[in-house]
Amino acid sequence: MAEIGIRQMQESDLDAVLVVENRAFTTPWSRAAFEEEITSNDLAHYLVVVEDGKLVGYGGFWLVLDEAHVTNIALLPEHQGAGYGSLLLEHMILTAKMLGAVSMTLEVRPSNVPARKLYSRRGFVERGLRPNYYAELGEDALIMWLDKL
Repeated sequence: MAEIGIRQMQESDLDAVLVVENRAFTTPWSRAAFEEEITSNDLAHYLVVVEDGKLVGYGGFWLVLDEAHVTNIALLPEHQGAGYGSLLLEHMILTAKMLGAVSMTLEVRPSNVPARKLYSRRGFVERGLRPNYYAELGEDALIMWLDKL
């Protein structure tokens, strides 16, 4: 049985994070963007999922006053659908709550059905639309909220 862990993202994780990022997204973040997030952005909080010592996913959010805004969640494609996303989201919610958040929000592509199901199962509800949010993909974003952490 695999040993699964969730911990805070560190600079030494960035090579592995970029592998996940590049495999998960058509317009991935740069190394500089992640470095900025974890070294200079006091609002940012990032976690990683590790399986048997190998980084297989990550997630992050910004804590703005008492709201946690999810910036991204990503897993290696071969680890999707195995419950790691749920585990990571639960840890993100718990971390946000411990830091004083009372609600959490995120944007998701309407076509990303697995992510929408993950968020809905956890109690997130659709509350709005950001037109052309994913301009490079020609897609809007659904705004989802979890009101009580």
